[in-house]
Amino acid sequence: MDLKLPISTVIPSLDGPVLQVLARADEGLSGRQIHKLAGQGSVAGVRLVLQRLAATGLVHVDDAGNSLLYQLNRKHLVAPVVEFLADLRTALVGRLSDELSTWRLPPVHASLYGALARADGDLESDVELLLIRPDDLDAHDPLWNEQAANLMQTTVDLTGNPAHVFELSRTELANHLVTETPILNDWLNPTLHLA
Repeated sequence: MDLKLPISTVIPSLDGPVLQVLARADEGLSGRQIHKLAGQGSVAGVRLVLQRLAATGLVHVDDAGNSLLYQLNRKHLVAPVVEFLADLRTALVGRLSDELSTWRLPPVHASLYGALARADGDLESDVELLLIRPDDLDAHDPLWNEQAANLMQTTVDLTGNPAHVFELSRTELANHLVTETPILNDWLNPTLHLA
């Protein structure tokens, strides 16, 4: 999965970023606004995509004086699919959170950090997870390690990206905080909370 623009996993053309912008918008946007928010292609290219999508009925076009305003037709049969694809990051967080909620040995904390949280990765970027275990739980506990391995595999299955789990105890985390270990910057800013 492209961690910067997950919708491009299924819609690799300029249509993907354009549809993502429209799926997140609550009001009509001009072609220039959509181009700016999409951050890809040219204004002319975005307008061509919008015209093609309007011809399918997926996008409504309203005349607003000197410009045209485009809006996703949320009644269209494929609109829910577009909205889901535009929010794959949230879907991933939900699925991983659901899995963590079933753990017999739950973590003190779990989050996603790195490229996925920053939304600046690509198809080859790792999905990085931080797991904090209770101090009284041994790092070599078989059930804990099985759960962590399953979470990693679930992440790979859901995204197609390699997964990396950084796992430590509460005390080990506290030691990192005291020594101001540089990886703290990755763990803290930004993160996607899982548990």
